[in-house]
Amino acid sequence: MTTATRTPQTTLIRAERLTATLGAELFDVDLAEVAHDDGLFEQFRSLLLQHKVLFVRDQPISRNDHVALAERFGTLEDHPVLGSDPDHPGLVRIYKDPGSPPEHYENAFHCDATWRENPPMGSVLRCVEGPAVGGDTIWVDMVAAYDRLPENIKERIAGLRARHSIESSFGAAMAPEKRAELHRVFPDAEHPVVRTHPETGEKALFVNSFTTHFTNFHTPENVRFGIDYAPGSADLLHYLMSQATIPEFQVRWRWTPNSFAIWDNRCTQHYAVQDYWPAVRRMERAGIAGDRPF
Repeated sequence: MTTATRTPQTTLIRAERLTATLGAELFDVDLAEVAHDDGLFEQFRSLLLQHKVLFVRDQPISRNDHVALAERFGTLEDHPVLGSDPDHPGLVRIYKDPGSPPEHYENAFHCDATWRENPPMGSVLRCVEGPAVGGDTIWVDMVAAYDRLPENIKERIAGLRARHSIESSFGAAMAPEKRAELHRVFPDAEHPVVRTHPETGEKALFVNSFTTHFTNFHTPENVRFGIDYAPGSADLLHYLMSQATIPEFQVRWRWTPNSFAIWDNRCTQHYAVQDYWPAVRRMERAGIAGDRPF
């Protein structure tokens, strides 16, 4: 009697949805194989576009394979504030302990690095070490958040653009001269308030905790008196940013060592819950360079 074997080309990755619109946990998959097999990677990429964030547990793969998986999507990029693994440029170390610098916060709803002209396409994040309890991460479906906006709000924000700043976020806790240098190297970026996903064509709400203000709100159609602009535009921005806090758009993941999350930064936000002090939480993230939002 012979036993049939499956080649990598015929292996199917099993995905179980975690919410109605966002997130899936993968089974019967080895991320090291995905990193090096064309057929598996195409399945993986298709699942990411469908579910926006993928989760996998029990993946004791090497840092080389972690980087190789992320590089299948594109070039990796470093972070100007967080440190990278010295042997793997682009593999950012997000190590949190009681002595971590105050600017290394994550407990705000955000898309990664929208202060860049070309924000990241996505990330591959591994839990290296985590607390016994706490330290979950929440992701938000910003396509659903846009779809569920009232029609009059959609009409109001169509065509609006906004500034995103590293100076007023990571830089805020720095000394003035260091903050000014950070702004010089990474000046504010301007992006559409509603971006179109370049692969799926879906529209996503694209403001987050890096967003400071609208840049083209002050027009005769929007402003009669000063109060319409300030605080009128700020109130609208805060309302849009608050959509990320709605539970119906969220999925929450509890980390275990060697679990991974892979997400599409173009249509999601995330929030790392910092409820574990004084425990240690150490993560390693390979961020993938993206393109200019439109």
